[in-house]
Amino acid sequence: MPKGSPVDFNHAMLYTRDVSASLKFYADLLGFKIVETFEWRKRVVYARLKASKGTGTLALHLPEPGQSVPPSDGVRLYFEVKELEKFCAKLEAEGVAIKKPPKLMPWGWMHAYLDDPDGHEISLYWAGAKRFRKSKME
Repeated sequence: MPKGSPVDFNHAMLYTRDVSASLKFYADLLGFKIVETFEWRKRVVYARLKASKGTGTLALHLPEPGQSVPPSDGVRLYFEVKELEKFCAKLEAEGVAIKKPPKLMPWGWMHAYLDDPDGHEISLYWAGAKRFRKSKME
């Protein structure tokens, strides 16, 4: 692809068994801002959220009737949080299970791992200025 490609990342979409439960997780606990929700038969079936910082968006979508939530093996979402340890402690106080607590990784980023209500794997991390630099194993 030539330099200066016109492609820009727009959003990620997650299929969820319960959009309302996922909204509580992403909006109430992770701090995403709700852009819109769509209801069908008095049930939220779609929501679009924006990260509290930056321009990243996330869509939550209920599968069509008769369809299940497809597995997300091989996909992990990354969200950067400056005060990672403090944020993880807040999540734990709200009942969120942190699978792996914040830890400095060999490439110099702090990472913590958890799952959303549908089992989608999430890494909360802090890289700061290192985010756009080549990784160096420390």
